[in-house]
Amino acid sequence: MIRQRHLWAALVGMGLLAAQSLAADVPRPRDLFPVCSPFDQGFLEVSEIHTIAYSMHGNRNGKPVFVLHGGPGFGCYPRLTQYFDPEKFLIVLHDQRGAGQSRPAGEIRENTTQHLVEDIERLRKHLKIDQKILVFGGSWGSTLGLAYAETYPDQVAGMVIRGVFGGTRKEIGGVFAGEPMRLFFPDAVGDLEAALPPELPDFEPGPLLKFFLEARDARAQKVIDAWIRLAIKTGKLYVSDEEVEAGWGSFDARPGVRIDCHYAANAAFLEDGQLLRDAHKLEGIPMTIINGRYDIICPPSTAYRLHKLLPKSKLVIVEEAGHSEGEPGTMQALLKAVEEFE
Repeated sequence: MIRQRHLWAALVGMGLLAAQSLAADVPRPRDLFPVCSPFDQGFLEVSEIHTIAYSMHGNRNGKPVFVLHGGPGFGCYPRLTQYFDPEKFLIVLHDQRGAGQSRPAGEIRENTTQHLVEDIERLRKHLKIDQKILVFGGSWGSTLGLAYAETYPDQVAGMVIRGVFGGTRKEIGGVFAGEPMRLFFPDAVGDLEAALPPELPDFEPGPLLKFFLEARDARAQKVIDAWIRLAIKTGKLYVSDEEVEAGWGSFDARPGVRIDCHYAANAAFLEDGQLLRDAHKLEGIPMTIINGRYDIICPPSTAYRLHKLLPKSKLVIVEEAGHSEGEPGTMQALLKAVEEFE
C-alpha cells in the first residue's frame, strides 16, 4: 500500500498537466489573447552548474509580469501568454533549474526552492526591469510565487495565483493517493500501485528518486506512465480516457519527475508551514487567489486559509473546475484577475 505520509503529487501534477495542455484540445474562452511570440529569448547562467532559459513577450515597455510554471520539474509554455494583453504587458517566461529548456536537464544539484527564488530576482536584474512585477503562477508556481514575494515583497506589484499549494508536510503527504484519490480514482491509483517494482513497496520519494536516477529499463517508464495517467485523470473536472492516453508516446517525463522527487523528498525545501506563517509580509500586495472547487491536487482549503490571513486579498472559487489551469471557468477567472492589474 502507498503510505499517505509519502504521497505528494501536488508537486508533480501541475507540471504534467502543463505539458498535457500543449497536446490536448482545450476549450478556450473567446477573449483569450493570441499566443504571443517572443521578441527576445536567451539563457542566463545562474550557477556553475545551471543555466536557465527565458523568453520575453508583448510590449517591452509594458507592465512586467513573471509567469511561474508548475512542476517544479516541468517547463513554462507559450500558451500562458494568452492571459495578458500584449500591448499592455511585458511578459517574462522562464524554465526553472533543470526544467524545460534549461540546462542541464533534470539536474538536482544546487536545485532548491531558495535557489529558484534567487533565480527570479537574478533574471529580473539581468533583464534590467526596475518596475515592480506582477507574479502569476499556479500549483507549484503558486508555491514559488509566495516564496519569492515573501523574500522580495518590495519588488512585487501584485499577484495572481491559482491552485494554492503551501508546501507543508501535510499537503505533500496527503494528496497523491490519500483518501480523496482512493475514493474517486481507485482504478488509476491501483494502476500506479501495480506498476511499482518489488523494491518500491511504498511510494516514498527518497527511494523513488534513487530508482529514477539509476533505472535505465522499462520498469521506470512503466511507473512514469502510470503516474502521468493518474495526474491527467485527477487534474480536470471532466477528462475522458482518450484524453488521458493521448499525446504521451514521445513525452520524456523522467527529468521532470526526477526533480519532483527531489523536492518531495526534501519537504519542498521549506520549513513546515513557512509560507502561511510569513504571509503577513504580503499584506501590502494586491492579490487574487483562484482555486477550483474540486481541485483534488490543491484543495481550496489552503487558498481559503491564505485569504483569511490577507484580508485585502480576493478569493475566487471556480465552482465547475478541478486543478488544471486549462478549464473554461478557471481561464475566465484568470483573465479577469489579470485585467484588474492592467
